[in-house]
Amino acid sequence: MYINITGSTNNKDVYIYQSYRKENGKTSSRIYKKLGKLNDLLEEFSGDQEKLMAWAREEARKETELYNQHNGKVTIDFSQGACIAMNELRSFHIGYLFLQCLCTQLRIDKICRTIKSRHKFKYDLNAILTDLVYARILSPCSKLGSYEYCRTLLEPPKYSLQDMYRSLSVLAEESDFIQSELYRNSNYIHPRNKRILYYDCTNYYFEIEEESGLKRYGKSKEHRPNPIVTMGLFMDADGIPMAFDIFPGNQNEQTTLKPLESKILQDFGCSEFIFCSDAGLGSAANRRFNSLGNRAYVTTHSLKKMKKEDRDIALSPAQFRKLGYSSFIDLRTLDETDEEVFNTVYYKEIPVVTGSMDETIIVTYSPKYKAYQRKIRARQIERAQKIIASSDRKRKGKNQNDPMRFVKKISVTSEGEAAEKNIYDLDMEQIRKEEMYDGFYAVITNLEGDVSEILKINRQRWEIEENFRIMKTEFEAHPVYVQRDDRIKAHFMTCYISLLIYRLLEKKIGDNYTSHQIIETLRSMQMTLLSTASGYIPSYQRTELTDRLHKTFGFRTDYEFITKSSMRTIIKQTKQVKPEAKEI
Repeated sequence: MYINITGSTNNKDVYIYQSYRKENGKTSSRIYKKLGKLNDLLEEFSGDQEKLMAWAREEARKETELYNQHNGKVTIDFSQGACIAMNELRSFHIGYLFLQCLCTQLRIDKICRTIKSRHKFKYDLNAILTDLVYARILSPCSKLGSYEYCRTLLEPPKYSLQDMYRSLSVLAEESDFIQSELYRNSNYIHPRNKRILYYDCTNYYFEIEEESGLKRYGKSKEHRPNPIVTMGLFMDADGIPMAFDIFPGNQNEQTTLKPLESKILQDFGCSEFIFCSDAGLGSAANRRFNSLGNRAYVTTHSLKKMKKEDRDIALSPAQFRKLGYSSFIDLRTLDETDEEVFNTVYYKEIPVVTGSMDETIIVTYSPKYKAYQRKIRARQIERAQKIIASSDRKRKGKNQNDPMRFVKKISVTSEGEAAEKNIYDLDMEQIRKEEMYDGFYAVITNLEGDVSEILKINRQRWEIEENFRIMKTEFEAHPVYVQRDDRIKAHFMTCYISLLIYRLLEKKIGDNYTSHQIIETLRSMQMTLLSTASGYIPSYQRTELTDRLHKTFGFRTDYEFITKSSMRTIIKQTKQVKPEAKEI
């Protein structure tokens, strides 16, 4: 193989070319691998083309060695009259190998050894914990189902199912230690951005009716009539989970913040950050707690719950500004049909005093957001009209977005009739009340400075919502099947670690793929054992994403045939700590 640079003057690419012989006997060449854009590579080598070419030739040499190593011809003999061996497993999942690399870099083995020194157990806690994580990402189900799934990995469990259940109590007891160590070790994979910390809560249901322990009846975010538990989750400014805790399902979410944040302050060494949350967790007490020391806050603020005099100022169309400009604008003068105006965000600042705190409410107005809200409401009004015409008019709305809020009931008595009759109609007054807030949004903060930066902090809250979505959908964190409080906490510990590892995987391979694409690709990666040839053949589709995974982690599983010894080498490689991570 050799290096070739092709392309126009300002758009050249560096390729590894391979020489080969055609069927007619003539020699030719073809692109084997693209190393990158010439200009980008030159930047990496400070403009030194000689160093660049030396590196490129070394890459070509490595690829030649790998090609020669794995391109040997293999002859396989099969018999049409011979049956496969009884009870022999021939299909294995290998997507976990990429996750195993990250578990190794997080030094989960070292964490488990430290835990073992404090407890009296003989099972392999590292194997159990990592298997639970692999199963949660690749085949989410019950603990029994996870154990059965792990038997289809290239490295099946050497522990018993009973050991898996016993380990859950230990994982729950050591939850704080595991989280703090994972946070510290994760910095060596992706330096953590702790300038801003986001916090939110969600809840998970159990398919039971009687409450006990942590499982309590509360306001379910999915409106299910089952006992729930609440999870509080912190994430850093890059969307990577940082810490979590579990609380009883009937506990007020606002009271979950202080104990978990205090743990971060004490165990994680984080004392200077900006706290960000939604309005439900941005109570005055929580804001006051985050105004202490070197901390600050930016939280969503409900316009509807503001004092009337403050709300009137907030919704007044006068004295708004365009981001980056100092002159005042009256919203009534805007031509919202103009594309530039439609896509512009306007704001005003309102100083307020809450107890001993001097705060600023930043109110924004967006014509685009206004159009979106009116589009959604139009659909809800249409559904409300269908409800009025149907027999489902007596049901009560379950949440603030239920179309039943636009249906009003009027009781009338007709002349000559003794009984009252209910008449249903659209509640135009309620519709007008909601229209007042169209396009408006507010945050409250104790920060001073660039308003656009403050608003940018709040806009990133969508990532913590996505974290919860991944846990609930992709990882199927609920319904929860374990019942004891310690095992419930251990279950969510494995969900949390799975989310952490997934987010780190995302950072390593880039942001070009959706969570569904990444997870489904990992789940599809399987190997078929050819026992007669003492090796494996891939039984999955090679894609751009699988190539990216292989390039990122430094091994390949997509050769046409892989010997058992080569596969053992790959497995060993996934368990070796890279030099840059050995300082942990």
